[in-house]
Amino acid sequence: MKEIIRNKLIGIEREENVHIFYACESGSRAWGFPSANSDYDVRFIYVREKDWYLSIDVETKRDVIECPIDDELDVSGWDLRKALGLLRKSNPPLLEWLSSPIIYMIDDEITKNFKALMPVCYSPTACIFHYLNMARNNFREYLKGDIVSVKKYFYVMRPILAIKWIEKFQSIIPMEFGDLVAALVTEQELRNEINSLIERKRAGDELKREPRIEVISTFIEMELKRLESTVFPRRDDKPQIDALNAAFREILELPQIAKLSLN
Repeated sequence: MKEIIRNKLIGIEREENVHIFYACESGSRAWGFPSANSDYDVRFIYVREKDWYLSIDVETKRDVIECPIDDELDVSGWDLRKALGLLRKSNPPLLEWLSSPIIYMIDDEITKNFKALMPVCYSPTACIFHYLNMARNNFREYLKGDIVSVKKYFYVMRPILAIKWIEKFQSIIPMEFGDLVAALVTEQELRNEINSLIERKRAGDELKREPRIEVISTFIEMELKRLESTVFPRRDDKPQIDALNAAFREILELPQIAKLSLN
């Protein structure tokens, strides 16, 4: 499947005349608990030729590439300029892409330059509010009541553990759910129930609506209550844009980008 994905990405490069410098898995496969029928959520960052950016209407140009979704593949990507703007905001999905354990395509030089900006742009406060909203919304939608959507436990537990990671380590969270559980869940009964859910999902269990799992639900409710009453530091100031602009200009001058204008 990796070869199919790589060929798909190469085809996008040809059709769109772009250079994909980073492509990774972003869904349940990267989180460490795919089921037998999980699709592949492929996300990438690309660069266009320099002149594409040097136009008065660049603000109106489309800065994403989205492929039709089929039963196996969900493939989409962000333009470099868009990605740098989101990095400036400490966008959690982008930060997670850059720490994915499954890489499909990489230009080491550009990716190294891009990742060097992560510590400059990382905002613990911005990430905490992103994950808190995600946990709160999914809990309200799927996990209230005696019968719940069991699969959605992952979509509430993961953002809650992400916040706990940030509170403890003040660093970008690991993408794999198992790493969060191992580092942060110390109560054995809770850990056992979480690991049981992971194994069920890996075995192909659809994890539909079932009676709530008391130990997990209680943990979630207690953590949401705690987080709702926590006063977090003021949102961090945006980092200086100079470093982002410098990286943007340096990347556009690289030989692999200059080649795009010859196509």
